[in-house]
Amino acid sequence: MNAIIDVDRLSKQYVNGPKALDDVSLQIDEGEIVALLGPNGAGKTTLISIICGLVVPSGGTVRVGGHDIRTDWRAARKLIGLVPQEITLEPFETVLNSVRFTRGLYGAPPDDAYLEQVLRSLALWDKKDAATRELSGGMKRRVLIAKALSHQPKILFLDEPTAGVDVALRREMWQVVEQLRRDGVTIILTTHYLEEAEEMADRIGVINHGKLLLMQPKDELMGEFGKKHLTVELQEPLDALPASLAERGLTLSDDRRRLGYDYDTRSERTGIARLLADLAGLGLQVRDVSTKQSSLEEVFMSLVAEPDDEGPDRDDAARPALKEATA
Repeated sequence: MNAIIDVDRLSKQYVNGPKALDDVSLQIDEGEIVALLGPNGAGKTTLISIICGLVVPSGGTVRVGGHDIRTDWRAARKLIGLVPQEITLEPFETVLNSVRFTRGLYGAPPDDAYLEQVLRSLALWDKKDAATRELSGGMKRRVLIAKALSHQPKILFLDEPTAGVDVALRREMWQVVEQLRRDGVTIILTTHYLEEAEEMADRIGVINHGKLLLMQPKDELMGEFGKKHLTVELQEPLDALPASLAERGLTLSDDRRRLGYDYDTRSERTGIARLLADLAGLGLQVRDVSTKQSSLEEVFMSLVAEPDDEGPDRDDAARPALKEATA
């Protein structure tokens, strides 16, 4: 795979503000889906804004499709489609004209057949003549995606694309994302719905306090940081948890019929065989045993453990540029 986005030692220091990005380096391969995770103010929107050419970095370089975003910005920007967090549409313009206008901004020739294909894929064709102010929030967000795809970009940035969208609509939108991946579009998304990242992403990056903590394949990340939880269901309830089991970190459920045990999948010895032998030695009869892999949410929380500050969001300064770019 060739890297379609190459970020090298990128930093951003706002005047009289926080350091939004601190020496961030990453590469994104053509055709993959990358999820960027992080708490509010972590620097995700600032990173996207710089790659899209909307915010000037304080240091470092970014190349998109081999084009430097500062010295060859026109060529770089043509490769990118952006769906911002905020819904910014001209309220009295029709859906089709809004998408046509965005295509024209990139200097692409008229192609209503392609735009029809995009609108149909997003279930918007029957709304093509409706003013955007008449649409629901979910439909407006689909229009933003259509606008971002209007000039046939090779890269699509989705900044919280399903925020405020109902579950059914969210599923439909991710089906569109999956089709875009099959078409070879590189997709970078930020999301607070961690199950989406867990389901869709090839690689996951975690950003906090302007630093890229990691960028790893999803399965590798889950294997390295994930833990498993063993549940042992007993034939008969316990009056109390035996001290020998409590010392080993086991817990007893409220109904006193299930024992819980967390173990590290990377350990050479998980201790499960010894645990089952100890249960037999205590005269406890096991009815069933099950395991559960920790979720991406649990992995994420283990990486970003400290509570968020209540101060201003470090990404707030970047969001006006995103609004302006999609107005």
